[in-house]
Amino acid sequence: MEALREISMGSICVRIVLSLIIGGILGMERGRKNRPAGFRTYMLVCLGAAMVMMTNQYVFQYYNTSDPARMGAQVISGIGFLGAGTIMITGRHQIKGITTAAGLWTAACCGLAIGIGFYEGAVIGGITVLIVMSAFGSMDGAIRRHSATIELYLEFNSKKPFSNFLIYARQNKFEVTDIQINKNKYVKDVDLCVVLTVRSLVRRTHDEAVALISNADGVSYIEEL
Repeated sequence: MEALREISMGSICVRIVLSLIIGGILGMERGRKNRPAGFRTYMLVCLGAAMVMMTNQYVFQYYNTSDPARMGAQVISGIGFLGAGTIMITGRHQIKGITTAAGLWTAACCGLAIGIGFYEGAVIGGITVLIVMSAFGSMDGAIRRHSATIELYLEFNSKKPFSNFLIYARQNKFEVTDIQINKNKYVKDVDLCVVLTVRSLVRRTHDEAVALISNADGVSYIEEL
């Protein structure tokens, strides 16, 4: 095992293959959910990070110069640019791609661990990341469903003032905050598009809260963000 921690033809092959396996496994989970960065992207990120650390180790060992962690530090900060490219804000102010961006950053960290020969940390970390991204998805949904605070996108087809909706919300024990009002020129029969946050001041289920809001006068469409 110690021989695989040194730079040699055998250790290089093991590190490249392991980085492709871990990156591919993480990418398969994202690709299965049709996310912006999938199978090949994760493999390349993990492989690239491993290559950077192997190069840094090689330079340090054979030229007796450079900081053995300097190039890896650049990967940690540089991968943020790639991750930022996967984060999108939709027309309904939904933020998508944050988990994918975090996964790319973590895949790069696994690649750095593989590249320097820290195989145990890379394997255990990769398995943990896979569990978080796949198995904990349902738990995240359950937490959101039981939350008293809900972010909503609403469309109104009524000429009545928006203050009528606020009065209705207060009458039904809702606190309305973070209101963003837009006029949609491209959708017929829609006067206002509103993104807001509502919090129920009384105990009620998630579905009951959404149903009450959807029954407000003038609401033609509702979607939880």
